[in-house]
Amino acid sequence: MTEPLISIVIPCKNEAANLPPLFDEIGDVLGDRRYEVIVVDDGSTDETADTLAQQAAERPFPVRHIRHDRSTGKSLALRSGVFAAHGEVVATIDGDGQNDPQYIITLVDALIDAGPGTGIAAGQRLRRKDSVAKQYASRFANGLRSSILKDQTRDTACGLKAVHTHLFRKLPFFEGSHRFLPALVIQEGYGVVHRDVIDRPRLHGTTHYGILDRGWQGTFDLLGVWWLRRRRRIVPKVTEITQG
Repeated sequence: MTEPLISIVIPCKNEAANLPPLFDEIGDVLGDRRYEVIVVDDGSTDETADTLAQQAAERPFPVRHIRHDRSTGKSLALRSGVFAAHGEVVATIDGDGQNDPQYIITLVDALIDAGPGTGIAAGQRLRRKDSVAKQYASRFANGLRSSILKDQTRDTACGLKAVHTHLFRKLPFFEGSHRFLPALVIQEGYGVVHRDVIDRPRLHGTTHYGILDRGWQGTFDLLGVWWLRRRRRIVPKVTEITQG
């Protein structure tokens, strides 16, 4: 069986300093695997464009630059990358360097080994490097989400995931949908597998995501996903019957 082409989608905003070392690690980890790197530049105002042009000229693997003319958020950045992907599997990783690329292969292989009935392999972070306040806020949000959606996932905000591209493209989209990918995959009738990953500090810059800026919106999103799942309780197995 031919190994699938992996499209590594990296949503980022103003992460020019973090991209070259991240590419170094990706190249070391992926080795001879078939892959492309898609950076979705979400309205960056730093040297991201120049950095990516230089990286694309120097790297032995394809480096693609998808640019948003304004910042639209992580969910839409991921969506742009997924629809641009050439690969059969999309592997997502954040552009700040906190996600370790060594887990890309771990997640992709876990997804493939689990068989066609599994739609996503989700990373779940250990040894979080965020502030204590942000960790507590994340634990509360994850606990509330898990109790309502029963999505079998303790950490849906981890940037490391592997998803079949055809499935990713048909998932419901809304701002903030990247935080609910396991639940949305389950809604489509697919299973979820998990792998623990080790978090690490970012190399340069500061986070672009705050603690309280998405609190109320996240609650509304949670209720919306809960409503979607209640409205689709049965997922039929669809087959075409050949006549004659």
